[in-house]
Amino acid sequence: MSRFWFKLWLGWVVRFTTESVLLASILSFIITAFIYVAKGMIPIDKDVIKALFDVFRFWFVILWSLTLLISLFRAIKHLFNHCYNGYVLKLLTCNGAEEIETIGYGDISKVFRKWMMAMIWSVSALMILSFAVSYLFIDSYHWYNIYVLYIFIVISGGVTLPFMGSRCKRVKLSKC
Repeated sequence: MSRFWFKLWLGWVVRFTTESVLLASILSFIITAFIYVAKGMIPIDKDVIKALFDVFRFWFVILWSLTLLISLFRAIKHLFNHCYNGYVLKLLTCNGAEEIETIGYGDISKVFRKWMMAMIWSVSALMILSFAVSYLFIDSYHWYNIYVLYIFIVISGGVTLPFMGSRCKRVKLSKC
């Protein structure tokens, strides 16, 4: 059973990470290209490349914060109906009588809200713990950024995914 949850979590992490980073990179590139064109497309030299990279990096951090949320919602849809180690998560209809084979984004909204609340509590607990340790040993909070938040989200996903079946009545674990 623990292999199932690990494989499910690993698949979720790969999809969630790939989608959020790729989407943030594409949007950052578009914004950087727009700024470059708007400034008159000056000839590219070492300083211009450095400036464009700085603009890209600035927008990447901001947009990755947004695409993390979008990717969290989109990635939960792909947790269902995939067999891992002999088990599968199934999403049930509202009355809980039958399984949904083709899952749409409207079908996962209630499950996502419950799972997201568990994720928020888990990330909050990790943040409080890390701030307490940081206060005791480092006495600085300059290390906290979107990359650390991403690590907290990944850890919390591993903690909260097994609770999805017990917290959400529309989710059941079956053998495949």
